[in-house]
Amino acid sequence: MSSALQDLRRIIHLAAPVLVGQLAVIAFGVIDTIMAGRASAADLAAVGLGGSIYVTVYISLMGVLQALSPIAGQLYGAGRTAEIGVEVRQAAWLGVALAVPGMLVLLFPEPLLAFAKAPPELVDKAARYLHIVAFGLPAALGFRIYMALNNALSRPIMVTVLQIGGLVLKVPLNAWFIHGGYGIEAMGGPGCALASTIISWVWCIVGLCILRLGSAYHPLGIFTRWEWARRDRIMPLLRLGVPMGLTYLIEITSFTLMSIFITRLGTETLAGHQIIANLGAVAYMMPLSLSIATSTLVAQLIGARDMAGARRLGWRGIRFGAGMAVVVGVLLWLLREPLLHAYVKDPAVIAKALPLVLFVAFYQAFDAVQVMTGFILRAYKIALIPTLIYAGSLWGVGLGGGYVLGFGLIDWMPAFTRGASGFWIANSVSLAIAGTLLVRYFMRVSRVG
Repeated sequence: MSSALQDLRRIIHLAAPVLVGQLAVIAFGVIDTIMAGRASAADLAAVGLGGSIYVTVYISLMGVLQALSPIAGQLYGAGRTAEIGVEVRQAAWLGVALAVPGMLVLLFPEPLLAFAKAPPELVDKAARYLHIVAFGLPAALGFRIYMALNNALSRPIMVTVLQIGGLVLKVPLNAWFIHGGYGIEAMGGPGCALASTIISWVWCIVGLCILRLGSAYHPLGIFTRWEWARRDRIMPLLRLGVPMGLTYLIEITSFTLMSIFITRLGTETLAGHQIIANLGAVAYMMPLSLSIATSTLVAQLIGARDMAGARRLGWRGIRFGAGMAVVVGVLLWLLREPLLHAYVKDPAVIAKALPLVLFVAFYQAFDAVQVMTGFILRAYKIALIPTLIYAGSLWGVGLGGGYVLGFGLIDWMPAFTRGASGFWIANSVSLAIAGTLLVRYFMRVSRVG
């Protein structure tokens, strides 16, 4: 078997369980949307508003803790397994420190809810939702440390099993808390938050037990001794993790603000955009999973001082991810009508969404290249320059250009560049720019000899 096929097999072997786990997490949001929507429109809106605020806080903090993955991956590749336990203990202290401001934001969300200009009845339900998920945030961040460690050790299956188990619990817990019963009063939309909080703590506690009792983790020495937070260990995590967290924040806010701007174009246009955004999010799980797998293997090779091998595998991962993304894009275009009808029956909404499928299908390759390269650079412990690239491309070109095109601020531009299409055109261009710049930077930093 050629070395290229061997590399691809290793990437796919790691990426497959990650993909299943990521799809399970995506399903959490789908389940909340469906079940809260059946309770009432206000509950659905509250879950949407509260969920968007929580995800923004969680993703930003989680991104900082993701720094553990490339650091532990390099140590694992170098055979310095005992040092991994030190990094895990320090990441735990960092997680505690990050949970405090995160919880405060969620427990006192009034400024954010006021910024959203939501009606009073919606504010009350959304605030209750956020108060509940605040107590699940420490557990969610703890489980993220467990996830980052397992990815670094090429053991993603352990995470996937827990994520699928959580998905199985989600439906009955949602139904119980939303509608009440067995001594619990009906909570409506905030019941989704309680279900998620319980599952987060189950994940965290089970993950902790696996780390404590699993023989595969004993060489890491995670529980061999107690130690306080150490500046010399925390600072490398922060130097890598803060830019990573900012990158996640840039990505999520670029899409959030895009939706806010498109809201001004009307309900049907917004509904069509949301369908396309959801299709794009599901399609994104494939390159994201390949990115996690490839960056893990690259980090291990860097730790083993095989720089040529790291560059080779990184390039193969990027090309493979782009190729798979082209296939996904073609399928999205060919299946556009049945996919849209599966989401909604309203002909007006379908008419608004149909032209946007072209953009989400077209940018799949660009999206795959940028996320693959961004993750691979993290394996090299490089995050600041990619963050600046993302800020300039996604915020500057994507949002800024989308605003100019979408609202027709340039008179001579053709009509098809206006409305929601303008935002998606600018978004596609921003991803292409980000991918190009990240690849050029990867070529520079990975050069051997």
